[in-house]
Amino acid sequence: MTTLVYDGSFEGLLTAVFEVYERRLQQIKLYTGTWRNSALFEDVVRIVTGEEKYKRVLTGLGKKISAAAIQHLYIAWLSETKGCDEAIVGYIRHVFDSPVNIEEDFGNKYVLRITELVQMVRRERHRMEAFVRFEKLADEIFYSAVEPDFNVLPLLIRHFKDRYADQKWIIYDIRRQYGIYYDLNDVEFMEIDFSKKNQASRTSSLQSEDEGLYQHLWKNYFTSVNIASRKNMKLHLRHIPKRYWKHLTEKI
Repeated sequence: MTTLVYDGSFEGLLTAVFEVYERRLQQIKLYTGTWRNSALFEDVVRIVTGEEKYKRVLTGLGKKISAAAIQHLYIAWLSETKGCDEAIVGYIRHVFDSPVNIEEDFGNKYVLRITELVQMVRRERHRMEAFVRFEKLADEIFYSAVEPDFNVLPLLIRHFKDRYADQKWIIYDIRRQYGIYYDLNDVEFMEIDFSKKNQASRTSSLQSEDEGLYQHLWKNYFTSVNIASRKNMKLHLRHIPKRYWKHLTEKI
């Protein structure tokens, strides 16, 4: 058994795949970060992410599976779930070891698992597209704090860039402590140094003068369209789980 220690990036994981074939490894374990085990007989390979190596893996995949299937591997990686990196490596090895296209080989545990992860992440992306609530800050930037179950911010870029192309905005993932910022031209990843007293989800002191009025009108609108006699809380919770409520203007 060989332990591969990589930096936790998608490119690093693909570099690890390259090393598997370069070193002709069979049984492997994947570990993210710095390996501190000092076991005398531990077989450890420290992976240094290399552009040439991971691009060779991508090129090889492109000859065996579709671009959509390659994208699915990236989406599965964004799930950050336990064992997702082993599933991705297992999928890739199955691709290279099979003489035929394996994209619909759901009898294979890795193909099935990647499919499940993609569905989970896409479901969360769809919810974020619906549940993001912006508030206007004093500097004319629209800000939204989110806490998605999975790392879906990279998948939100196209949707919000197209939908809000005429205004600057920030969507900040509190859980992962990074955000995406659109400056009317491009979207870039960013980090914000929030103090303990000024949490990323509470920006009332930075709001524009009219933001409070807009939020009041928004809450009144939801109250007015709500029909008490037709209220179905069970269905409501299915579509809008309670964990999202603290970032929804109409629920605060």
